[in-house]
Amino acid sequence: MANGVNITRIVREIIKYALVVIILVLIIAPFYWIFISSVKPTEELIRAKPTFIPEIFTLSHYQDLFAASDYIGYLLNSTYVALGTMMITVVLASLAAYSVYRCKYRGRDLILMSLLISYVFPGALLVVPLYRMMTSFHLVNSLASLVIVNVTFTAPFSVWLLRSFFRTIPQEIEEAATIDGAGRLRVLFSIFFPLAAPGIGTVAIYTFLTSWTEYLFANILIVDDLKKTLPVGLARFITQYNVDWGLLTAGAIATAVPPIIVFAMVGRNFIKGLTAGSLK
Repeated sequence: MANGVNITRIVREIIKYALVVIILVLIIAPFYWIFISSVKPTEELIRAKPTFIPEIFTLSHYQDLFAASDYIGYLLNSTYVALGTMMITVVLASLAAYSVYRCKYRGRDLILMSLLISYVFPGALLVVPLYRMMTSFHLVNSLASLVIVNVTFTAPFSVWLLRSFFRTIPQEIEEAATIDGAGRLRVLFSIFFPLAAPGIGTVAIYTFLTSWTEYLFANILIVDDLKKTLPVGLARFITQYNVDWGLLTAGAIATAVPPIIVFAMVGRNFIKGLTAGSLK
């Protein structure tokens, strides 16, 4: 009987670790393939029989990326859009979430429902009305238009994301500060938002990553090559008759570095924010 229990436990452990290995391979394998492709010579890269370890290590694709393309310009444009979106969304979403989740007034539930409904609309359906709106305000071919569009799409989900965090902060803390004579704004900025910092950090990294990888509106609203963002700029390496895989993979690796740095800085807050409220 004891041997049967041990065998069952061993089989469960083997299955558990096998599933973990499979998931890790599915996640890591594409990144590994892109990385080794970026450091292979073109002859080895396009060979019919692929190599899983580069026979010759080269950085020529990275040198070509910076020399033959306006990668730095694309990087600066994406940084401007991502940081602008992140800062505006964090401010708006934090104030909106505090309003709908902590303040009591008539119509609050309707506002919350409107925010959630606006989030479910696919972005592709809003291309034409948003383009016409940007044209009316003379914002087409402006990076500000991308910031506005990204804020429009990320703010509703950010408000919902802050819900779990705001609920974990006891109402008594605000009441005690109010009794001590603190005004609403002082309670908000000196007590409440510092306590909600992990949740606000989660919103910051979510909006940064979403804006960093946004392609649809960046391709439609921006006409000037000097104002292209990284996803649109890298897409220029793919033409009708040729794909420069070396430049494309080198660009993909170079593009992934800034989000990795941002995630490394606030990743712990991101995970904490996603799991906030899961335990009672």
